[in-house]
Amino acid sequence: MRFVLQFVVVVAVAAVGGQVATGVQGNPWVSLVVGLIAAAVAALAYGWIVRRTEKREVTELARSKAAGGLARGTAIGLAMFAAVIVNIWFLGDFHVDGYGSVSGALGILGFMAAAATTEELIYRGLLFRWVEKVTGTWLALLLSGVIFGASHLFNPDATLWGATAIALEAGFMLGACYAATRSLWVTIGLHFGWNFGLGGIASATVSGNGDSKGLLDTTLSGSDLVTGGAFGPEGSLYTLTAGVVLTVVFLWLAARRGTIVPMRRKSSPRVAVQ
Repeated sequence: MRFVLQFVVVVAVAAVGGQVATGVQGNPWVSLVVGLIAAAVAALAYGWIVRRTEKREVTELARSKAAGGLARGTAIGLAMFAAVIVNIWFLGDFHVDGYGSVSGALGILGFMAAAATTEELIYRGLLFRWVEKVTGTWLALLLSGVIFGASHLFNPDATLWGATAIALEAGFMLGACYAATRSLWVTIGLHFGWNFGLGGIASATVSGNGDSKGLLDTTLSGSDLVTGGAFGPEGSLYTLTAGVVLTVVFLWLAARRGTIVPMRRKSSPRVAVQ
């Protein structure tokens, strides 16, 4: 029941924020402000409902750790983006044709902040965390990752391969990141850094949602296995490789820190002593 209440509140707030953010995408400055407000309201709603229903401090979204967690996560996300784009450029499949739009990039920043925050609250803050309580980290990682990937099948230029790649390179990676850090701020920052790098800097398609107008005027051409095709670089084998590597690193950190929750086993029935 607590999970249902939390899910309803967070999804309702996210849905309203998403509708408003989508409706103002034509105005980049308004989109920036609305996106940032939507992200903040979603985080506040999550903290409020979890605190009310679980009667505990919401350590995974502690305000004192917001700045540091967001900064670390964003740096990792941007580094991942840079590594993928540089490799695609090295093969001659990524071309910078000039400058794009600063205002467009700011609008994308707001939209991506809202999207990253709401998705992390739902998929890692709620789904992963609650499943982990029942099944342990490994099954929570699998289930939340698969559902996260499948949710991208509803995007305009979605493909089965694209959704599968999202599950493997992002769903599992972000779940592993949360398992290692126990901080939603870090996963939000990582998610945002990657998305903003693709859309806000490289003007590339993000998860099959069409072209973006960011800081650079660019084109992608070549094999879909390298560029990701209509789905965008998230369908690239380079992104898949980078995501899998980060997943392994985060799981190694989680094991080292002792934050992996083992699978629960049914206790054997006690035999009465005669």
